[in-house]
Amino acid sequence: MWTILKFDKKNLSLLKEDLKNKLGKDYEIYIPKLKVQKFKNNKLINKEFNLLGDYLFCFHKSLECKNKINSLRFLRGLKYFLEGFIESQKDIENFVEKCKSSENAEGFLSKNFFDLEIHKKYKFSSGPFVDKIFQIINLQKNRIKILMGNIETTVKKKEFLFSPV
Repeated sequence: MWTILKFDKKNLSLLKEDLKNKLGKDYEIYIPKLKVQKFKNNKLINKEFNLLGDYLFCFHKSLECKNKINSLRFLRGLKYFLEGFIESQKDIENFVEKCKSSENAEGFLSKNFFDLEIHKKYKFSSGPFVDKIFQIINLQKNRIKILMGNIETTVKKKEFLFSPV
């Protein structure tokens, strides 16, 4: 069963160690990550960050029991368990599968993670247009026709990473 944990970023290694001691070796932790490229002082800087901030997914078959959850509440590095994960198992499984299927070879989420919609606004996360907001006018197989301010142009889907605004 999947559960969602809020963790202290400084103590993630302690949390993993304590989970290993309490649950054994057959647990799985999943943290979806994004890699963003930005230009700063004419240098390209790669920055990685967690998609969900300080939340992570943890899978173990014994997490169905309330007693097991209560015994894990005071682990080092754990802030709390997110409530309602038992009722939302199908949604959590679908989200984790979508994240895992759209990861690239390095383990970061790729461009096909976000579903694109016409006339919605997005923000570039990589390339020369970093932090610029644009609107999608037309979608093709490998290209997107966009509007940035008054400028209308076409960009390739695979070259840039962007997220919804």
